[in-house]
Amino acid sequence: MKKNSDGGLVFSTEQGRMCPDCREPLADCHCDEARVPAGDGVVRVSRETKGRKGKGVTLIKGIPLAGPELKAYAKLLKASCGTGGTVKDGVVEIQGDHRDTLVALLQAKGWTVKRAGG
Repeated sequence: MKKNSDGGLVFSTEQGRMCPDCREPLADCHCDEARVPAGDGVVRVSRETKGRKGKGVTLIKGIPLAGPELKAYAKLLKASCGTGGTVKDGVVEIQGDHRDTLVALLQAKGWTVKRAGG
């Protein structure tokens, strides 16, 4: 039996490679599964310029999707706005000020949407 420097089991002769986080065999590990973030069920749309040299981005927080579904939906939102963006830690960032367009698209999806911050 071999252990890593943190004291966690890395390999077992009975089960093979082990996950360092949950210490389950890699075949049974569920650590990488995307989890929908727990929130209050409200999608918030805001605009931010902090740390971006004055360039504004539209932030969308609280979308009840996770992992690849969130990335695919962000791609659809970016295409409808005709601009770029990214997904960081469950928050969708769209370049530019597109709050009005995004609120309409998110409400059409059936979610409760609020404009946050100004």
